[in-house]
Amino acid sequence: MSSDKTFFDFTVKDKTGADLPLSKHKGKVVLVVNTASKCGFTPQYAGLEKLWKTLSEKHPEQFVILGFPCNQFGGQEPGSNDEIQEFCQINYGVTFPILGKVDVNGGSADPVFTWLKSSTPRFFGMVDRIMWNFEKFLVGKDGTVKGRWSSVTKPESLEAEILKELEK
Repeated sequence: MSSDKTFFDFTVKDKTGADLPLSKHKGKVVLVVNTASKCGFTPQYAGLEKLWKTLSEKHPEQFVILGFPCNQFGGQEPGSNDEIQEFCQINYGVTFPILGKVDVNGGSADPVFTWLKSSTPRFFGMVDRIMWNFEKFLVGKDGTVKGRWSSVTKPESLEAEILKELEK
């Protein structure tokens, strides 16, 4: 990946499979999370939704959480995009965007995840690998990665870091 790229230079697929240019979120603080519906960390959807509602209310149109479902870890996201949307809505009342299912590792990894990983070297000694579901990346208003957290990090614990970026 070219080092002069930012998060906002990528295009991903939305929940319907249509192209979604991430430039749509240019100037916002973005929390990117690879998600799964049948994982021990799945209850983090509740924390993500609470964080989304709290920060969106305080900072309208300045913050977004983007969920990227992934089935690469123990087959824990086997459903279709429609099934994933329904699960998130019914079980956790998710209102932040859940995008189309992606791969985050290997040769078929979505380019935005290849870029996110390369922007945070030496995470747990692994430069080029997402370790598990619900890994989190914080992208600043300038489109660069400001932080990366493992699956065990609860979304609520990121509020101060996100607020710091929002106030810049």
